[in-house]
Amino acid sequence: MSNTEPVHAEPVHAEPAPADVDRAVRAADAARPALADRALRVGLLRTAAELLSTSRDGIVAAADAETALGRARLDGELDRTCAQLIAFADHAESGALLDVTIDHGDPAASPAPRPDLRRTRVPLGVVAVFTAGNFPLAFGVPGGDTASALAAGCPVVIKAHPGHPATGDLCARLLRLAAAKAGLPEDVVGVVHGFDAGRALVEHPLAAAVGFTGSLRGGRALYDLAAARPRPIPFHGELGSLNPVVVTAAAAAARGPELGAGLAASFTSGLGQLCTKPGLVLVPEGPAGDTVVAAAAVAADGVRAGRLLDGRIDSSFRSAVRAMAELPDVETVSAGRAEQDGPDAVRPRLLAVPAARLAAGDSHRALLEECFGPVVVLARYRTPAEAAAVLARIPGSLTATVHLAEDERGAGAAELIERLTALAGRVVVDGWPTGVAVTTAMHHGGPYPAATTAATSVGTGAAERWLRPVVYQNTPQALLPPELRDGNPLGLPRRVNGRPEL
Repeated sequence: MSNTEPVHAEPVHAEPAPADVDRAVRAADAARPALADRALRVGLLRTAAELLSTSRDGIVAAADAETALGRARLDGELDRTCAQLIAFADHAESGALLDVTIDHGDPAASPAPRPDLRRTRVPLGVVAVFTAGNFPLAFGVPGGDTASALAAGCPVVIKAHPGHPATGDLCARLLRLAAAKAGLPEDVVGVVHGFDAGRALVEHPLAAAVGFTGSLRGGRALYDLAAARPRPIPFHGELGSLNPVVVTAAAAAARGPELGAGLAASFTSGLGQLCTKPGLVLVPEGPAGDTVVAAAAVAADGVRAGRLLDGRIDSSFRSAVRAMAELPDVETVSAGRAEQDGPDAVRPRLLAVPAARLAAGDSHRALLEECFGPVVVLARYRTPAEAAAVLARIPGSLTATVHLAEDERGAGAAELIERLTALAGRVVVDGWPTGVAVTTAMHHGGPYPAATTAATSVGTGAAERWLRPVVYQNTPQALLPPELRDGNPLGLPRRVNGRPEL
């Protein structure tokens, strides 16, 4: 693409041949040395944010036409995408991602002399990025995996999502234009389409790592493929998450209606097509718990029916909800209002089941698995021990939430938070898990199947996935990378002999 070629969306008509995937990866690898200049990649990221923002109308229109997520939602998502790019530009510029650490040699050290050791981080190489269907921008072609990899100095070849191919192509053209404007080869960003292209991308010998956001089934297949290579590569996958919530009896008694309304707003946000949607809520039996359930049902009934992202998701949602509702002792608390139905529309569903059913065995295992769409399971527990027994059966999640009463700050609450910490990468207290702040402290990941590694895919820490540490021992100054030389010529944050360098 020339620097002056107009940017517009074009439909994708055919899956590329294996040779096309090979060309994209080899071109990205050939462009890799240029990304060694941090100033250039900082310029790329900032220019990309600017171009995406100034192309807002076309991007939002393309994404809305392909996903029906709505212009308001997509406008906000584009703002988040641009903010991510700028945040990673700032992170790269600061040099913090290099984690520079120096331990000076000490010939008198005990029990043995210590050599001079200097550690930095270097890019892995070409990153294969698999985009998500539910966030065509923030987790799409210009999303967090792409931004963090470029910030780390890694070129990307992106497998665009079939649910929004034109949006992906449009954003890719803008990213490539940003690279050219920043003085980098356009091939630091490449895009491929199609199922077979995704497999070929993971298997390509020059692919150095994979970032994936999607289904458990698809992600696990690619994860196994990455591990089966002659030279296995890191696979940072976000695969599936139930995001359990516990409402204590005291919290239900104190603010049951408020909790019910908050739950409905959370599990119907984006029509339940968010990776942090609460899928299972433990609510106490009895009048206090009844107020939570009743309020959630009323609020959910007021949510308009809508169309899911694509036919495959719609079909899976309907069949999964039907199967769950037919299990013994499962009650349909709310199925939405019939008058809201329209062509291809789905309504929110609230299902309830005795917690004892979930704790007893595998007969109700389907209720402990992620169901993508606007459905939540309310598990009514009789005792804290029964709730704990259900939590013990829940797989790893991105989030785990607890709602406490104002005076619940003792050993019982601490034990419950400790139990939730073992389940998830983010523990939420007295809030709802939907919505992920893009900050330095954020961790978006969790035990398998929420993620395949301990890394985060949101926040500046996401760049660490695409770097590896290297230590230089007793290396002459002239042969060291600049960030490791005496005098700190680049002015980067460093730790020297265990202390921050001032």
